[in-house]
Amino acid sequence: MGKKASETAGKAITCKAAICRKPGEDLVIEEIEVAPPQAWEVRIKIICTSLCHTDVTFWKMDFGPAGSFPKILGHEAVGIVESVGEHVEEVKEGDLVVPVFLPSCNECRDCTSSKSNICTKLGSKFYLGMPRDGTSRFRDLKGEVLHHFLFVSSFVEYTVVDIAHVVSLNHHVPPDKACLLSCGVSTGIGAAWKVAEVEEGSTVAIFGLGAVGLAVAEGARLCGASKIIGVDLNPDKFEIGKKFGVTHFINPIACGEKTVSQVVKEITDGGADYCFECIGLASLMKDAFSCSREGWGKTVILGVEKHGSELNINCYEILRGRSVVGSMFGGLKPKSDIPILLKKYLDKELRLDDFITHEVNFQDINKAFEFMAQGKSIRCIIWMDK
Repeated sequence: MGKKASETAGKAITCKAAICRKPGEDLVIEEIEVAPPQAWEVRIKIICTSLCHTDVTFWKMDFGPAGSFPKILGHEAVGIVESVGEHVEEVKEGDLVVPVFLPSCNECRDCTSSKSNICTKLGSKFYLGMPRDGTSRFRDLKGEVLHHFLFVSSFVEYTVVDIAHVVSLNHHVPPDKACLLSCGVSTGIGAAWKVAEVEEGSTVAIFGLGAVGLAVAEGARLCGASKIIGVDLNPDKFEIGKKFGVTHFINPIACGEKTVSQVVKEITDGGADYCFECIGLASLMKDAFSCSREGWGKTVILGVEKHGSELNINCYEILRGRSVVGSMFGGLKPKSDIPILLKKYLDKELRLDDFITHEVNFQDINKAFEFMAQGKSIRCIIWMDK
């Protein structure tokens, strides 16, 4: 673990962090102080982290509460528990854990229900600090507060996370594969498995073949879908998608005079049973809905709408049996479902290896942003000590 917990427990730790000081500018590696965990909190030594499109979105954002700087980005990671605060019994020093942005208190009505994975006790009241009091555990060496990000902040050697955001893992799990399941890949797989409940022989259309869309394809493959259609403007995504079960590919530009909806309906004999929007554009959500089958077609919204636009759907089409549903973290309950997915990986049922296209050292973290901007990366693993 580098520093021994017996030497650091209850004390501030000085370590390196990649700080986002201004929107859209390169992250800066600096020494910072990480406070010890308070009640209900866990301090984690990060083994590796990865870059998600959400990190890039908030890296560029310069308005609203999320546009506050300086901050430490990152929310996909895996690490070792260095120390815990009062009332933490779920994990202990030395445990392998995944921090996740979605809380699970295991007490509120939603956490104890199988119908929801949205914790109503903690929710997302504080965007810049810890979930219970909104304060930060990070300071730079000049004493300036560094804001948290999505209750994880993993672009740092040590982070502090509320126990509601911590998932305990089996030590036999490869850390880079566990890292993948802390956000995007779990979101896609869960959307097919838990939200849509894709069944054997069904047809699926996926709009956007980034990490989340490819994970939807992998989830649909696991569920036995007979046709998995990928819709993307990048023709290279078809060969990539085949690794995760994509059977058909549609490039909207290459459809000629036909609409994407017409092409999907030809492939599926009337419309896909399940459609997934993985980009975050209201216009694309409407396109996905139009590709779903009358009578029972279900459209699952995974993308976060980038412009605040509303989704407009003809009410008559809803009356004809189609439905639309939103999904946070693919409907998964992190503490119980992430271990299930990791077991499927260890049992060679779930394919995770091909999601990792790049690996860099922490000092080169800005290269991960470059790879994503160039469209070359599905997931780039950022190693702290490699």
